[in-house]
Amino acid sequence: MKLQRITLNDIATLAGVTKMTVSRYLRTPEKVKPETARRIASVIEEVGFQTDPDNAAMNSNAIARIGVLVPSFHNQIFADVLAGVETAAAARGYQTLVVNYDYNSQKEEEQIATVLAFNVKALLLTESVHSIRAEKYLRSAKIPVAEVMGLTENSERINVGFDNQRAGLDMTRMLLASGKKRIIYFGSMADLRDEQRYAGYCQAMAEAGLHPGRITPGKVSSVTIGAGMMTLARQMYPEMDGILCTNDDLAVGVLRECTACGIRVPEQLAVAGFHGLEIGQVTTPKLASVLTPRFEMGKVATEILIKKIQGLPTIERVDLHYRLSMGETI
Repeated sequence: MKLQRITLNDIATLAGVTKMTVSRYLRTPEKVKPETARRIASVIEEVGFQTDPDNAAMNSNAIARIGVLVPSFHNQIFADVLAGVETAAAARGYQTLVVNYDYNSQKEEEQIATVLAFNVKALLLTESVHSIRAEKYLRSAKIPVAEVMGLTENSERINVGFDNQRAGLDMTRMLLASGKKRIIYFGSMADLRDEQRYAGYCQAMAEAGLHPGRITPGKVSSVTIGAGMMTLARQMYPEMDGILCTNDDLAVGVLRECTACGIRVPEQLAVAGFHGLEIGQVTTPKLASVLTPRFEMGKVATEILIKKIQGLPTIERVDLHYRLSMGETI
């Protein structure tokens, strides 16, 4: 019978440390606190742990990898970001290690530790707010870290994105300029970017002397979720004449519900989405949306990370901006 092989997770559990700490000890023991190093060494000796010489992922520093964390594999937004990452990485001989964390900060923390244990040369994140432990992992890794999808003020991180709050403000102003006054905001997961867009929406409504309204299901956006939110909104806000959605798939769900209920768009109800996804651009009528540079964010951030890995001078904060499209729904 084949004996179960001892893993880094087993060593970490027995030593009372993280998998990342064990990995660091195996690669660069001088970077681990002496007391922790002695504890790990004792466990390794006790269980007879040996690294697998055939496991290049764990034992070779020759493989140049960039770790990438995304909140969902089911969202087209992040597929576009990953396409940009892969384009830049492949052009320069780098591989990527991609994981998702389901919009869960605890899982993101665990995934950061897991990815760092694979000796990645750099890390690309799609969030800018992390748990205290995740921040500790990131600081102790001593590798370049980039955050994309929004703009931040963290001087310790590479940042490539656009101003989500300003985008929410500008699109709401566009809806208001079309003559709509009872505009409702459709959110999704209430994550940082969602909250920033909502803040922009609220600012525009306040400037116009109007009251905001919001529906946030706490679920990953989808066409089905958008249709359900539209049904709820018609009950909660029967006088609404405009909707701003935090994602295009929600807005497409709204449009489908409007068609089913005989609501004329944009005459009776103006609808705007976010991100300019293909699904919204091929609908009839064509969806108004905030067009965001998702592919470019992934590509530019990865190019900057590689320059940092190679010790080359580079800019570390890039605002790629966004564009507004009125489509045919405003």
